[in-house]
Amino acid sequence: MNTKQLYLKPNVVLEPLVDKWYAWSHLISPATAAMNIVGRHHTITASYLAEPSIHAEAVLNPKMRGGPFMDFGGGRIAEVTALHEQSLQRQAKLIQFAKAVKELDKLLLLEAKGFGLETLYPKVPEILKGYVELFYDRNNNAGFRFFESLLYKSEYYNREAQSIGLWVTNNDERPFCLSTPRLEDPEVLHLPVSFDHPCIDELAKMKREPQSLDYIKALTGIPASQEPLFESFFTDTPPPAYKRYTGDKIRMRYFGHACILVETKDISILVDPLISYYGYHSTVEHFSDVDLPDTIDYVLITHNHQDHILFETLLPLRHKIKNLVVPRTTSGKLEDPDLKLMFENVGFNNVIAMDEMETIRFSDAVLTGLPFIGEHSDLNILTKMCYLVQIGEFKLLFLADSRIVEAALYKHIHEQIGDVDVMFLGMECDGAPLTWLYGPLITKKLARDMDGSRRLAGSDCDKGMALVDIFNPKEIYVYAMGQEPWCEFISSIKYTDESNPIVQSNRLVKLCQDRGMVAERLFGEKELLYKKQSNYALV
Repeated sequence: MNTKQLYLKPNVVLEPLVDKWYAWSHLISPATAAMNIVGRHHTITASYLAEPSIHAEAVLNPKMRGGPFMDFGGGRIAEVTALHEQSLQRQAKLIQFAKAVKELDKLLLLEAKGFGLETLYPKVPEILKGYVELFYDRNNNAGFRFFESLLYKSEYYNREAQSIGLWVTNNDERPFCLSTPRLEDPEVLHLPVSFDHPCIDELAKMKREPQSLDYIKALTGIPASQEPLFESFFTDTPPPAYKRYTGDKIRMRYFGHACILVETKDISILVDPLISYYGYHSTVEHFSDVDLPDTIDYVLITHNHQDHILFETLLPLRHKIKNLVVPRTTSGKLEDPDLKLMFENVGFNNVIAMDEMETIRFSDAVLTGLPFIGEHSDLNILTKMCYLVQIGEFKLLFLADSRIVEAALYKHIHEQIGDVDVMFLGMECDGAPLTWLYGPLITKKLARDMDGSRRLAGSDCDKGMALVDIFNPKEIYVYAMGQEPWCEFISSIKYTDESNPIVQSNRLVKLCQDRGMVAERLFGEKELLYKKQSNYALV
């Protein structure tokens, strides 16, 4: 027996996978998973097997960064072929599901002409019957919605395709993860467990709380052949002690990208966790998981994009989170999956779905959900929310990737919440076209110029300054730019000084500073302390 108490090494990655591809939110909901497995994974795989040299050249071209190209240097053909064949077999039901969605879209386009839809129900593809409701919008355009909660109970939610890859990282260098699957690697241990498995929580706890190897081996079901690799992930060296904040101020810590931790001695609120979770030396000073409290009262999710919902961060944090707040939706639309359902089905038992202008009160804090427009390519997506965090009289406004396409909305919001002390605004103002993210969900070909006009873009300088003029913050921080090196594998972003988002955010920062405001584009890490009754930072 091995009862020695050990810790999980600080640089061990718990990499969530679906079908051996990096797991993001659209691979959880059964409907979006079906469309992405067929329209993204299988399409990329077929392209790679047909022309591997083109992929090898493309991943070396900075202009192609984030594109649908496998990063295997044109090799590993047999392994990619085997993975593809396994997916075709394992995901046969979801492949049929994706085909049926396309058939239903075509049926409605050809036959739903404004007359009653009841006669079309018998023509709905068999595997979708009972899972969809047909409808018209007010302009007689036909559509359908899923009964998404039933899909999670059906054979189309495939927990067996979920797994965890365990491996050690020593730097920020990782290839773009959405275009390249995880093939066999002698230094990666593959745990065939679903995301709701308790072993994930127990492994994550071992970063701070020691446990015996026998216990964790039994829980994870590690075979004897993999024990040497598994044992290499643990150490008897305790981690640095976490220093809980006990001051009488409000402490704001920037962890990179859109991740902000707001703390007092009594409460903790974490926004959009994308954290450099691993204890290695980086060229950029930054906070990591060792700087997170043992209990997080509220985690706030602003919207359903892969750089704001990162399971690689969230699953290891699950045991710490008391409440997970998400924007509410029950639309059932393919492009707008229900985040509460998604998180509950991957093991979160404390999910709060919040409406616009709804409030949550606890301790001396108030959380208010606010409307969020822009950055979603003009799709009717409801799962997006900005947040006002008020502690005492001090107000912090998190606008995520909002783009002020209609100033009147924000003026109405200002009438309700008043001026704010600190404003956080995303300014990735170029953005990828609609199809970069939502392409697998679009069953009718979109013209290139239309696609290019509908972008996943945040605010530019003019739109950002309009928000400044409305909310009158004392301090403004540009964030959610994906600049940190540990974000590149999920965002594919790498700016130069001439990049438009950098130029635009520089202009905004300068304009605000010229007005006597505190303004900065955040990068790496930042800590500020505020008095609850004051409008100014102390440090």
